[in-house]
Order: sequence, then structure tokens, then C-alpha cells
Amino acid sequence: MIREDMERLEERTLSVRAQLSNNTRGRIYPQDRCSIRTEYQRDRDRIIHCKSFRRLKHKTQVFIAPEGDHYRTRLTHTLEVSQVARTIARALRLNEDLTEAIALGHDLGHTPFGHSGEKILNAIKTDGFKHNEHSLRVVDILEGEGGLNLTWETRDGILNHPKESTPCTLEGQVVNISDRIAYINHDIDDAIRAGIIDATDLPKDCIDILGDTHGRRIHNMVVDVVSSSTGKEYIQMSREVEEATEKLRSFMFDRVYMNEKSKREEKKAMHIIEQLFNYFIRHIDELPDEYLNFIESYGVEQVVCDYVAGMTDRYAIKLYESIFVPGFHIL
Repeated sequence: MIREDMERLEERTLSVRAQLSNNTRGRIYPQDRCSIRTEYQRDRDRIIHCKSFRRLKHKTQVFIAPEGDHYRTRLTHTLEVSQVARTIARALRLNEDLTEAIALGHDLGHTPFGHSGEKILNAIKTDGFKHNEHSLRVVDILEGEGGLNLTWETRDGILNHPKESTPCTLEGQVVNISDRIAYINHDIDDAIRAGIIDATDLPKDCIDILGDTHGRRIHNMVVDVVSSSTGKEYIQMSREVEEATEKLRSFMFDRVYMNEKSKREEKKAMHIIEQLFNYFIRHIDELPDEYLNFIESYGVEQVVCDYVAGMTDRYAIKLYESIFVPGFHIL
């Protein structure tokens, strides 16, 4: 079969440290293998075709309700992470299909309004909320009919993509570091476009090391990761580039993510999420049928959280307006 030929090709060409498709720990629910696609290709395809992936195009990355066509959304962020991660994986001869599946699925559980939505749900939900844990819940339970039934390795990479976590595969570690490379650089680009910072504001010592343009910084970071990780049991940056990257990240928190303009919009977004959450806790019967069916298994609070977290920015705003903003009627 074609799939078996591809598995043999992986064995001949990939690094001894790569996760081979034929060596997966398997799926939650065993399935016959495809005659054409490897197991990780199937994971990637299931993610791309799911509703949660499509909704990412209308979810905030950093800037809430921007008035320009070129600001990143959660979907374009995901695609940029995937591109960076695939480049690194290919250079290190790791499994590119697994890397891509993890990258495309890593933010499926993100809330409307980006980290603002995550912050308020974490505060008001009894056992808290983390978008990476919810991403795993999306692929395991909420999508499809009983979840997407992804492989163990893809699920591990999705759950452990935040910086403080360590995925079990090198492919997952590649996505972990690619996430930082992507968002630091594209958030700089968007912040400059929004007039919040100027290119000359960026720390000079960081720019001297990482590069003075968007493209040069990404190139230099990727090349550094590849050269620092070749032949190693883990994925890393060199100390110099890691320190410059972290300093640039701290700069973005101080000047952009905590900017007064950004914080003002954040308060509005958090208010919308909180009001919707509390409303549906009190009016559980108004949830769509697909969510009502989960109540017996997971409880009211979790199911309301599932519904609110899955909303796009614009859907949340329209729903809020329909519930809480008076309409005008001609008598």
C-alpha cells in the first residue's frame, strides 16, 4: 500500500530521533489504518476539516476588533507557527507531518478575544481554564462525533505546546519553540502597524543579535534553533539568541500586551465573556442542542464554558448585543 511505502521512506530518511508514523502509540479508539495516508497525515487532515479550525479566522490574536485587513488572527498565527515548525522539522529530519498536525491543532481551544477571554474564564470557572487543556478537550470530545480521535503524539504536542511545558516528542518541542518565534515577531509587526510602537523602539541589543527586520529575525531564530538542536535530544536555541528572544518578549509585554489602549479593549472583551458565561449558567436551556447533550456527562459549568470558549469574537459580540442591548421597535 502507498501508506506502507511512505512509512518505509520515513524509516530510511528521517533522523533516528524522529517520531516515525509506524511507531505511534495509537489512538484512544483503535482504527484500521488508511491505505494512503500515514497516521499523522490523518491527524492533520482531521484538524484542518474541523469546525474549530475554521473558527480561528474570527478569533483575536492580540488586537481586538482591528480596523485593518492585515492584522493577524488566531488562524494566521496558527499558519505561521506551522510554517516555522515545518521548516525546522525538515531541516532536522524530524517527522514533518506530526509537526504540522500539532502546529495546526495547538490553539483550537483558544477563546474569543485571545488571552483576554482565557484570563476571565480562568477567573470565573471553578476549576480554572487553560487554552492548551481546552484544545485537547476540543479534539478529544467536542469536535466530530466523540472527538477527532487523534494519535497520542499529536495530543501530547497540543497539550504541551506552552513555553513552560515539555512535549514528549522532538516534533512537539519544535512546535513549542516555533510558537514563540512566530508570535513574538508577528506581534511586533502588528504593533508597529497599529502605531503602538515604532521599529526604533525595539531594544537595540536584541536587534543586533536577532535582526532588524521581521524576515531577518525569523530567519536568524530558525537557523539558530536548527544549528543548536542538531544531534541533540531536545530542541533549543543558543544561549545568546534565547536571552535576546526573552528580552524582546519582555519588551512586548511591557509596551504592547499591557499597553493602555490594549488594556481598555481587554476590559470590554472580558466583560462580554463574563456576562455571557453567567447568562447561560442561569439559562442553560438556551444552549444549542449539541451542548445540552453534554450536560449529564460534564456538568452545567463545563458545558457553558465549552460553548463560550468556542465562540468567535464577532459571534460573542452579536450574541451579547442580542441578549443585553435593547432593540428599537416601531409600534
